[in-house]
Amino acid sequence: MKKQAIEKTSWEKVSGWYAKLVGDKGHYFHRQIILPNLARIMLLKEGETVAEIGCGEGVLGRTVVAKNGYLGIDIAKDLILEAKKKDDLNNHKYLVADATVDLNIAEKFDWVVMMLSLQNINKPFRAITNAKKLLAENGKLAIVLNHPCFRIPKHSDWEDDRDRGKIWRKVDKYLNPMEIPIESNPFKGTVKKTTYSYHYPISGYSQMLTDNGLLIERIEEWVSNKKSQGGMAAAEDKARREIPMFMTIVCRSAN
Repeated sequence: MKKQAIEKTSWEKVSGWYAKLVGDKGHYFHRQIILPNLARIMLLKEGETVAEIGCGEGVLGRTVVAKNGYLGIDIAKDLILEAKKKDDLNNHKYLVADATVDLNIAEKFDWVVMMLSLQNINKPFRAITNAKKLLAENGKLAIVLNHPCFRIPKHSDWEDDRDRGKIWRKVDKYLNPMEIPIESNPFKGTVKKTTYSYHYPISGYSQMLTDNGLLIERIEEWVSNKKSQGGMAAAEDKARREIPMFMTIVCRSAN
């Protein structure tokens, strides 16, 4: 693997906060929703390998057992350093690299995963191009997203009618691509830090995959399993069961 010259990423600035947020086993939705569903979808056999683009500090990598090889790729150096500290398996490797340029990786993988990372990459088409290059023959790509219809930062929210006992999701923008700045203050007493989320409609992701020579095998939509308390609990739980938080696309090479 040839070393790249890496530019600063917005996630480098919040890497310490993010590592604390997800902890050793991931945040709640990692543990309860995303990781169990990915394990069910991939059903890794002994010796099969996984590459992850936008691995962060290695939550997925730490669920891949020693009998399976794993490569985690992220542009944020501090997140990769954190991942290496937490994963000492010899056949698990981590690489600081920009997934939107040629990765110069000769190895091929049975699964390539982009877990909540594609939505944070400002050139998603190029990242998908590189993901396809990593696929072994009959390999598959799994992309997990915050649901692009219902979880659009700053452009979607919950709304309720307490008199009627109903809760619904409201969306004010969807079809056009957007770069959305996310301001946060993860460390008390520090100035705000900004990361970026990149929104595309489902049709946009479908087009990117098709243009990269990938066939969509299935799309899954995952809801939250949290339970509410209080007077609106029944309505909140019903809305939670009906409005998915995450969308996952599984695809394979068309050629």
